[in-house]
Formats: sequence, structure tokens, C-alpha cells
Amino acid sequence: MKKTVSVLLAGFGGQGILFAGKVLASAGLLTGKKVSWLPSYGPEMRGGTANCGVVLSDTEIGSPLVLHPDYLVVMNEPSFERFEPMTAKGGKLIADSSLVVGHSKRPDITESRVDATRLAQENHLCGLANIIMLGRLIRESGILSVSAVQKALAACIPAAKKALLAGNLAALELGCR
Repeated sequence: MKKTVSVLLAGFGGQGILFAGKVLASAGLLTGKKVSWLPSYGPEMRGGTANCGVVLSDTEIGSPLVLHPDYLVVMNEPSFERFEPMTAKGGKLIADSSLVVGHSKRPDITESRVDATRLAQENHLCGLANIIMLGRLIRESGILSVSAVQKALAACIPAAKKALLAGNLAALELGCR
């Protein structure tokens, strides 16, 4: 049976949206999936908008564009407002409730909320709300194993920043709870 899953991660530049997408794509590669990762960000980058689409598939991927994501991960209100209408019927929206006030009114999607920014601050993991959100995506979707994402984190963090791996792993675990 052919299995293709599309994910769109969106938020402000500087929230680590593109990095979270890169980790997700890398984890897919580590498990033998066909993968596409397509980043997009506003010209101002930090503070502007950022999003990335990730497609994971058992077969060749025809297009890297994620127009109707199966899973939408949003970390700010503007991303919620922009992308929630595009979520595929039967899809899942995961929102950082620290920064996203709005709620979906669509009966054809499932919404989940995690207070990721607050959890990151309370657990001395500032700047890692993105990885908490990635952990929640993994827990709720089952699209990849936690161990694959842990390995991808180790591979994606540059050698000069390996000291950051422990915090990233803790944030992932927090999101998976």
C-alpha cells in the first residue's frame, strides 16, 4: 500500500521552523522514505514569516509543494489564519497555544494544542518550542519513530553546536508526552 504524508510547519522566522522541518525530513531519510523539504521565508527572516513543507513517502514524490497538508503545525497566529483553511479534510492541526489564540471551526479536521513556548521556558529549554512541537507531531501522527527523530537531531545539529543536542532531545521528549 502506498503511503504519502504531507506536513506543513509554520511560524515566525527565528522560531526554528525550518530546522524542525529539516529534522523531520532527515528522520524520514534515515528510515528509508522518499523525502522532500521545501523551506519558505519572508525577506526579513527573523520576525517575518517562515514555513516549510515536508513530504514523506514510500514512493517517488511528484511535487515538493504542500498545498493541503495532512498535518499542519503552527507556532503563531498569522500562520494559523493563513494555513488552517488549507489543511486537508481529515487532517490534523497542531498549534502552539502559547502564541495561537484562534481555534479551528472546521468539523473535518482535528485540532490539538500544546503550550510549547511556555513549556520550553519552564523547562529551561528556551528557543526549543519548535522541537517540542515536532515531538507532539511525532506522538500524534505516528509517521516516524521517536528514535529516528533522535538520530536525525544528532545528525542535523552542527558539530560546533553538539552541546545543544541534550536540550533538543529533552525538548523532543517533552513534546512526545
